Amino acid sequence: MSARPVPTGAAGGEEAALVLVHGWAMTPAVWAPIRTLLADRPTLAPALPGHAGAPVAAAADLHTWAEPIAAQIPAAATVVGWSLGALLALELAHRYPERVARLVLIGGTARFVAAEPPAEQAWPGLAAATVDAFRSGFADDPRATLKRFLALQCLGEVDRRGVQTSLAHALTALDDAPGDDPADMSAPNAANQPAAPRGRRNAALADGLALLATTDLRAILPRITQPCLVIHGEHDALMPVAAAGAMAKALPRARLEILSDSGHALPLSRSAECARLIGDFADA
Repeated sequence: MSARPVPTGAAGGEEAALVLVHGWAMTPAVWAPIRTLLADRPTLAPALPGHAGAPVAAAADLHTWAEPIAAQIPAAATVVGWSLGALLALELAHRYPERVARLVLIGGTARFVAAEPPAEQAWPGLAAATVDAFRSGFADDPRATLKRFLALQCLGEVDRRGVQTSLAHALTALDDAPGDDPADMSAPNAANQPAAPRGRRNAALADGLALLATTDLRAILPRITQPCLVIHGEHDALMPVAAAGAMAKALPRARLEILSDSGHALPLSRSAECARLIGDFADA
């Protein structure tokens, strides 16, 4: 699939759109609080391949996953990516600079798995054994693995139980679900896409875990010249705050904002702060 020609105007008028890219196993519904707070701006929240009813990608590589999102981005957009969405946002900024004017990375990193010298240049992240356990656990028991994943995202949050409930409501459906998750098809920009065939949803999520396990974008960071805002939770247990610091340092035009007393689920747990930071940055 190739990206369509760049639209001449942003969605909703002359103002450039905000494009909100969600994380692994979630749906665009995770952005609902931020979209409400930024209701005066045109926003677009595409679903990742195989998530929220979107078609499954042909391959488990970042470029293939980024292409259908790129096809929806208007020119000169501010692209906001959370978690896996942050990796995709970096890829979009690198491959489609005419579409991405500004970049916001929330709970993100250029490499999910930690790198250790002397084999590689050091990089903070999750231990490779932990990521491998997630992948094998998802293959054996997807629902239990998702439950563990939600719990990790909520560590460090003040209202851990409330945030976990909100995350659960924004999960994409698994193959063994009795019906489509209402969150899948109710979010704006996600409802009118062909549904991922039952039996392929879990495979698409497994591909997403493969992306997290194998993607390494450290080499492209110095070539991403768009202004970038990096937002990270102080107590993020899924991706250490040191990874955000290392990424911000490697990006030529980045600013790092660390939100205290928070974990990985910032779009839901710190919606007001994220919306304010995104809005101010988009207007700068």
